[in-house]
Amino acid sequence: MAKMETIAVDAYAKVNFTLDILGRAEGYHLLDSLVCTVDLADKVIVTRRTDRRMRITAVGEGASAFPARSNAQRAADAFSAAFHTDGADIVIERRIPAGAGLGGSSADAAGVLRALAKLYAVSDMVRLKSLADALGSDTGYLLTGGWARITGRGERVQPIADMPPLYLVLLLPPAGVSTAACFAAYDCLAAAAPPQTERALSLLRTWGARGAAACGNALTAAACACNAQVGGAFAAAMALGGEGCGMTGSGSACYAVFASEEAARSAAGRTANYRALCVRTVQPGERPEGTGDRHGRKTD
Repeated sequence: MAKMETIAVDAYAKVNFTLDILGRAEGYHLLDSLVCTVDLADKVIVTRRTDRRMRITAVGEGASAFPARSNAQRAADAFSAAFHTDGADIVIERRIPAGAGLGGSSADAAGVLRALAKLYAVSDMVRLKSLADALGSDTGYLLTGGWARITGRGERVQPIADMPPLYLVLLLPPAGVSTAACFAAYDCLAAAAPPQTERALSLLRTWGARGAAACGNALTAAACACNAQVGGAFAAAMALGGEGCGMTGSGSACYAVFASEEAARSAAGRTANYRALCVRTVQPGERPEGTGDRHGRKTD
């Protein structure tokens, strides 16, 4: 059988429906978060090389600001060192907005690991997860994606089955939020929020979109302190009239939840002051690999 020379995978964005902060340990914030991937994706295309070099090119959204030493580059180098493979030419077609709390950097790193594993027939998921966890708190989760509850620093991933699909309108302020700055602001504010994850999981599983009223993110006030545009986006998301709303990750993107694609698109069409994207939650294997995003399109 001939060796595969080129592999393409989708690197999906994620949305945090809850994000609780339960304390700190060894300098890290301890999280409890209900999260799911959505059908807004970067595409990672890897082509086999005959030397050990891992060369990455980014095109599309925010490509001009793509760092030379990105998480994707670190993932590629770590993969080669761990599995002693040849290199690859890697193209990342970017669609996930940066600095929005949608996990774009982590998605790219996880996508690179998945694509290289397919290219070089590596099936050691335990080793891949270890490499991913060393790259960032969301990267190990995004190796698989779907509905999950993530705890600890984000390295403990509990997949969740039998969750109904949700449709979201994402509202994106012009400027992003630095994750490090947001956590620092959270520590300065010292205003702990009550945990939401257990209740939100129960209500969303039982009631679908109607359970989204239980969504909550302990970092929301800190993100607003870092970037005043986040507060405006959150208010705009509330005004869309969905079943619930929230902020994902450390911001800056806010969202409103709807029970149908039609309702989400109608609401997005009423958004005047923010870039709006309509997305749907997706589970692993739900869509053929390499198909890209379907709902993640700009509405204006």
